[in-house]
Amino acid sequence: MARIPHVIAGEKVTDAERTQPVFNPATGEVQHELSIAGTQTVEQAIDAAAAALPMWRSTSLTKRADVFFNLRQLLKQRTPELAAIVTSEHGKVLSDAAGEIARGLENVEFASGLLHLLKGERDEQVSTGVDVHSVKQPVGVVAAITPFNFPVMVPLWMIASAIACGNTVVLKPSERDPSASVFIADLFREAGLPDGVLNVVHGDKVAVDTLLDSPKVKAISFVGSTTIAKYIYERAAANGKRVQALGGAKNHMIVMPDADLDMAADAAVSAAYGSAGERCMAVSVVVAVGGVGDVLVSKIKERMEKLVIGDGTDPASEMGPLITAEARDRVESYVAGAEAEGATVVVDGREAQFEGGGFFTGVSLIDHVKTDSKVYLDEIFGPVLGVVRVDTYDEGVQLINDHQFGNGTAIFTRDGGLARQFEFEVEAGMVGINVPIPVPVGSFSFGGWKDSLFGDSHIYGPESVHFYTRSKVITTRWPNPDQSKVDLGFPSNS
Repeated sequence: MARIPHVIAGEKVTDAERTQPVFNPATGEVQHELSIAGTQTVEQAIDAAAAALPMWRSTSLTKRADVFFNLRQLLKQRTPELAAIVTSEHGKVLSDAAGEIARGLENVEFASGLLHLLKGERDEQVSTGVDVHSVKQPVGVVAAITPFNFPVMVPLWMIASAIACGNTVVLKPSERDPSASVFIADLFREAGLPDGVLNVVHGDKVAVDTLLDSPKVKAISFVGSTTIAKYIYERAAANGKRVQALGGAKNHMIVMPDADLDMAADAAVSAAYGSAGERCMAVSVVVAVGGVGDVLVSKIKERMEKLVIGDGTDPASEMGPLITAEARDRVESYVAGAEAEGATVVVDGREAQFEGGGFFTGVSLIDHVKTDSKVYLDEIFGPVLGVVRVDTYDEGVQLINDHQFGNGTAIFTRDGGLARQFEFEVEAGMVGINVPIPVPVGSFSFGGWKDSLFGDSHIYGPESVHFYTRSKVITTRWPNPDQSKVDLGFPSNS
């Protein structure tokens, strides 16, 4: 069985100390063996990144930009191959896998503009003969710790900007679907990135803690659960590092009585069940305002019944399996306990039947969800959509603002004034107006509020340039030449 290696200073390295299986979620079968890095291997990757830093930092911006232009073409050309890798280890359908590669490409394109992004500022004559200017310089070796749900897009959220800004990187992807990160490292090398600038290590808490504690690592980027995000933020910050740690979510979608209910139902189904609900921007809660609940639930149920669930490699499939058997069982436990919490299970995904040993579950719809229930409060991270009914818009906004998470939210309405009011009042980092998954384009930055973000920098886009650089301000004064002693070549009466 093939063993997935680490990538350190351009070399494929296998750590025989520990291994673990990598499954195909659609079949439940082990398809690869993964090397799990111990402390020594992680330190080797950190040292490789530190050794490559002086050379990469001194590389001209135009040469750095060339790498990203080349990488963009390679990613576009190799999308089918990379999407197949993602589907084989994550389980999402091929169209979803290709879609996340396309969203990752936005960050590569953004990084290609580094000649503009890294410009400093200048003030002339702040005092007589004195000028001041600033420059942006890399922070050094940075670590990127990424989740399983987007094994291409999220790494590119981090490493594109980090490398463009002149840093070197140690990437620790999820051990559940690690092959995509090795593939990306190979593409970077083919695009012209020097060895050691991007290193990939696979591991668990041992690897993470080594990165958090190493004095050579200056910044940490993380996406994952709130519990781990808080741990990473506290430990890394205690070690004097910059940290951006994105945590969990419970994204609400308010549907007003004046909304196009067919449009809202389509959006709810795609946003809740796409990629089996394993998305931090998935819609988890529909807030039905006024009397729209019965009609909206009926329309959502009607659309759910048409969803095709199966192997992600099948072109007919619209949703694949969950990442592991444990994830499937955890998701189904919320459905099993919903009625005891006072809700109504409209569609029970546990009743769906699937052949083989894959980690499949059906889609679930739970109505009349109580706001003190686990179904409402917890991040389920699976294909379960809850419906909360409220009488007024104000009640719906209060629900969102009272929740511990503030990642993304949306409103469906035809009323422009109300939409503007929602944008102004709601406490979340990303807002959609008739858009269920408001993930910003690459020229903006991604991040939530409250327990959805630890640290003060959102990820990718302009805020990533700020995060991955340090500003240096230079004040300059040069003595004026003594014109009485220097022949400037002008007539004496000039």
